[in-house]
Amino acid sequence: MKTLFIMLDSLNRHYLPLYGGHQVQTPHIDRLAARGLVFDNHFCCSMPCMPARRDLFTGHANFLETPWSPIQPWDDCMQPELRRQRGVYSHMITDHYHYYHAGGECYHNQFDSWEFQRGQEGDVWRPLVDAPEPPTFRGRNRRAYWANRRFMDTERDEDYSTPQCFMRAIEFLENNHSANNWHLHLECFDPHEPFACPQKYRDLYNDTWDDSALHFDWPDYAPVDPTVEDEAALAHIRACYAGTLTMADVWLGKLLDTMDALDLWKDTTVVLSTDHGHLLGEHGYWAKNYMFDYKELVHIPMVVCAPDATPRRVQALTSTIDLMPTFMELHGGELPPHVHGRSLCHLFGADNDHHDAVLYGYFGKDINLTDGRYTYCRQAEAHSTVDHHTAMPVNFSSFHGREQLAKAEMGAFLPSAHGVPHYRFPVESKRHHSAPEFNPIYDIVTDPLQQQPIRDETVESALAEKMRALLERYDAPPCQRTRMGL
Repeated sequence: MKTLFIMLDSLNRHYLPLYGGHQVQTPHIDRLAARGLVFDNHFCCSMPCMPARRDLFTGHANFLETPWSPIQPWDDCMQPELRRQRGVYSHMITDHYHYYHAGGECYHNQFDSWEFQRGQEGDVWRPLVDAPEPPTFRGRNRRAYWANRRFMDTERDEDYSTPQCFMRAIEFLENNHSANNWHLHLECFDPHEPFACPQKYRDLYNDTWDDSALHFDWPDYAPVDPTVEDEAALAHIRACYAGTLTMADVWLGKLLDTMDALDLWKDTTVVLSTDHGHLLGEHGYWAKNYMFDYKELVHIPMVVCAPDATPRRVQALTSTIDLMPTFMELHGGELPPHVHGRSLCHLFGADNDHHDAVLYGYFGKDINLTDGRYTYCRQAEAHSTVDHHTAMPVNFSSFHGREQLAKAEMGAFLPSAHGVPHYRFPVESKRHHSAPEFNPIYDIVTDPLQQQPIRDETVESALAEKMRALLERYDAPPCQRTRMGL
């Protein structure tokens, strides 16, 4: 068996024609979907970037235990497990620079080999002692972003790291198509912000923004400010997002052409998905992380093309934690302990039930549940705390503070830690931006845009019981049930 996992970051399913969304031009995602399974009820689990990837590598819902984090010494990752059990060769191609910065340690070296395409977002790559002078801009822009652009022809696809990732993947297929027993992880940062692409792609969406007067391709992680971010600004950002996504789709097409030419479909399973979505002004917000976890963020796309799968729409409720056990089964491996996900392989040939409910969220924030009919946001009780468990006390940018670590307990607190001692220290719970004084429930069948929250004690009691049962099944630390009043 050969497996190829294609991951685009922040891919909002509501912009894809495949899901009846905005008419972004993605003919090659559509082309892939036409020969495979389109999952209609696929949800993320842990967010944002690195927590999502830890889920993908381990099949374990880690947002209940740890925030943004390196791979932990007790994590059973699929790549070394497949190597040990089945001799599977794994390779990663990515421009996702968080793998190579603080908080992303030990992910890439789970693979047998890896390639890193430089220059995305804030990747500190190009050495310029004198800070580049940015144009007048709105939103977020980092020094490294402008340093890296100084060395690019911004109108040439091949100078962007997403096309470079696809080029490296094509080379991998050309060099290894006759071999068997490999897993290729192809991960592109786009269409994650900054939404940068050649002008020709923005022209497809009638973008008339004067970039020379005000550069704007990277909105703040904040509510939309209508005093300065009018309809023209919203339309511009959405055109930039669409253009960036279309550029990725063009290069996906070249990869699919290679699959065709090398006749790889007969013995290769291809999965296309994302880590989470992104808000582009919907609900009055930019970006992710701080607001209520709307469907635009958590209800994500997934397409699976397997040699023995009958092309169709799949209605079963699935989660990102299911991909690790799926790849394990495809390669004939056995699951290590503490995997929360379930293999999707039983859905390839027939319509079956999968999960009756799944959890999703951020460490220390709300815990959310969906059963496919409702979404339920359970908020932490006032002044509650949650325990952070880690053997590698590194966050998004550096080590956790010495004062915080000096107060930490040491022990083997997590059942999944295989007896490995680790830190445990409390972190204050937080609620989402503008959180109401109740736990929002939405009927996503009758109210898919989540505009009318439901307050129904009977419905909430049933959803709370499902959440309690899943927390127990996932061996969630006791602090999670306590802070949620469960």
